[in-house]
Amino acid sequence: MHDPHPDYTTKDSPWPVAATVERLTSVITERGMTIFATIDQRAAARGAGLELRETVLIIFGNPAAGTRVMDAQPLAALDLPLKLLVWDDHSRTRVSYLTPAVLAARNALPDSLAAPLAAIDRLTDTALTDGPGDRAASPAPR
Repeated sequence: MHDPHPDYTTKDSPWPVAATVERLTSVITERGMTIFATIDQRAAARGAGLELRETVLIIFGNPAAGTRVMDAQPLAALDLPLKLLVWDDHSRTRVSYLTPAVLAARNALPDSLAAPLAAIDRLTDTALTDGPGDRAASPAPR
């Protein structure tokens, strides 16, 4: 099947949206990165009198790494800080983000600046899997 969003990586989470957001934000802060905002887009929609599936946007990054990228390529600031979208897809929790290689190509980044951006793949893998002896991380029933 053709991926309708080839510029984005999407992974399944075994946890509900709120628990997935909690796991992701925990891993982000444990790795010394900054969470600039967590936006509950469903709550914003309800505030406008509309309905939206559970959808949370996490905006985060490492200012030291991001500054070097934006200094080299100012328009990269349109893609940075990094963003993770945690969303409900018909009772499946999904996590989506701009694929690091796409971000690097879009901004013509040299490998030295692009490499740190690829850490988002490892970060999401860590947050979306149980670690050894991680009893608190067991998926909650839906």
